[in-house]
Amino acid sequence: MQMVLWLLDFVCGFFSFALLARFLMQWTRAPFRNPLGQFVVAVTDWMLRPLRRLIPGLFGLDVASLLLAWLWQAAYLGLALGATGALVAVSSAPIFTVALLALVETVKIGFHLMIGAVLVSAILSWVNPHAPAADAIHAVSQPLLRPFQRLIPLVGGVDLSPLALLLLLQVSLSMLERLRLAILMS
Repeated sequence: MQMVLWLLDFVCGFFSFALLARFLMQWTRAPFRNPLGQFVVAVTDWMLRPLRRLIPGLFGLDVASLLLAWLWQAAYLGLALGATGALVAVSSAPIFTVALLALVETVKIGFHLMIGAVLVSAILSWVNPHAPAADAIHAVSQPLLRPFQRLIPLVGGVDLSPLALLLLLQVSLSMLERLRLAILMS
């Protein structure tokens, strides 16, 4: 049973990650004409096309991607908590609990995606700024880094804003973990 749950976690997490990557790339207007963008489109297009007919975008945001990422997490958590019997023990309102936990997990995946984009962007800027996916990764990370770059000056020609953003994201992940535990305990 544990192996099945691990496999479900991997598959649902992968699709949630890909859908959030697509949302973030569309929101930041990152180019999709690169290997990374083409992969994200190929992995998510089959489930987004039908849903976009039912759920339109809102203020230029791809709401269907967000909803599907959340649904993948809700499906996994519902199956995992239901299979282990923890769902009944956790709450008297299991659907609400799963929905709330799925929201927290989706936000956590989004934070992990941002951490990855910032780290890869920083590494690419040092190693290979002209890599095929560099434009897309920089386009995703720049809106996140811009507020920090306004506040933190360059130190010896080195941009320390990624460190500040990574610290903030790590603190946010820690707070989300505490929220998840509080939901499970209530």
